[in-house]
Amino acid sequence: MSGHYAVIGLTENFPPERRKRIEARKKELRAAMPLHELRKARAMTRKAVGEVLKVRAPTVARLETRMDMYVSNLRSCIEAMGGELNIVAKFPNGSVAITNFSDAGEDVNGS
Repeated sequence: MSGHYAVIGLTENFPPERRKRIEARKKELRAAMPLHELRKARAMTRKAVGEVLKVRAPTVARLETRMDMYVSNLRSCIEAMGGELNIVAKFPNGSVAITNFSDAGEDVNGS
């Protein structure tokens, strides 16, 4: 088929500098994404995450769109997707993992 190319090997003929820029951008994009995109990248539905959290899909949708939430709720969402939440404070002279967050606080159902 004319005009169609396989995606695999697409960057094969790119100069090394360009491939390096592409890899750096890929890392950058993977490093930050909204919660709903993370769920999709993990190939999970809201229903599947909700089943782990013991809530319905609309509750998961509300959690994904919140601008502010309890750390315990975020931790629960990440764990439902098979991950682990780590909170790190970054300073000019290094980074520090914050470990004193408890699971106490608002539960996923909002009570």
